[in-house]
Amino acid sequence: MSFSGKYQMETHENFESFMEAVGLPDELIQEGKDIKSISEIEETGDHFKVTVTTGTRILTNSFTIGQETELESPTGERVNSVVTREGNKLTAFLNGIEYVTELTDANTLVNVSPGHMAGGSRSDTISGLIYTINKMGSL
Repeated sequence: MSFSGKYQMETHENFESFMEAVGLPDELIQEGKDIKSISEIEETGDHFKVTVTTGTRILTNSFTIGQETELESPTGERVNSVVTREGNKLTAFLNGIEYVTELTDANTLVNVSPGHMAGGSRSDTISGLIYTINKMGSL
């Protein structure tokens, strides 16, 4: 299955506590908690361009699977990371926090940030975050 498409966030769990733990300012947390973000994904072979629009904030990351690249984290920091793919699952570590995007069927993405730190240990200070995103259409 291809990740390409336009998706709208439907639900999120633990948003506030997760965003607080990763360092997002409270004003942005409050602004973003009720906004349904739009994600646009373009997949061409192993190259991806992901644009997430949340209100007036636009976050765009481009990467090639398996190659180190600079990505923008939810806090706006630019960090180096390698995105890996296993089946319908993309995984990256930004600032030591694991981010997983899984295409569960042709129309649904689930973004999970379980609070796992690089190296496989669990951080007691970070609650997991789960987004369910439904496809709006093709690009």
